[in-house]
Amino acid sequence: MSVARTCRKAYKQLKAKRFASDERGVTVVEFGLLALPFFAIIGAILETGLVLLASQILDTAVGDATRVVRTGEAQRSGYNMPEFRAKVCDKTYGLFDCNKLRIRVQVVDSFANAKTTNPVDADGKWVISSSFKPGGRNQVVLVETYYKWPTFLNILGFKLGHLDGDSAMLMGASRVFMNEPF
Repeated sequence: MSVARTCRKAYKQLKAKRFASDERGVTVVEFGLLALPFFAIIGAILETGLVLLASQILDTAVGDATRVVRTGEAQRSGYNMPEFRAKVCDKTYGLFDCNKLRIRVQVVDSFANAKTTNPVDADGKWVISSSFKPGGRNQVVLVETYYKWPTFLNILGFKLGHLDGDSAMLMGASRVFMNEPF
């Protein structure tokens, strides 16, 4: 074997070893591979947390607002839907577009007959309209409140929404109570 050939062979082996041991771009490549799943998981956690927070806030707002019906204040003051909607919205901290809330306040025969209904059809269209009938003393009242919450992170199979082309989810809160003998 000639010296030139041996040198070329040694140089190729050295070049291959240098390439294999070169770690200058490893961090960038690893970040590129892991960034999308990492940020998708972080986004899913944040969106799920926001949905849970908003759901709890809506439930608390409905619970607080129904007090005016239960105690007879709404009946004595002549409340109608805009006033009751404002009472609910006062406690939602701006998380909801209050004009898009569907609120139904109705008298039912008994606690056993107080059943909520599905407010949307199979296509995600509203099938209930807002109404305000707070009832009189000692009557059982059902309050249903629904909202189409927009979802944003609908990628990689993570879908909180199932309405409006998977871009919204139904959020609801309800209360059943007997009016006080006001």
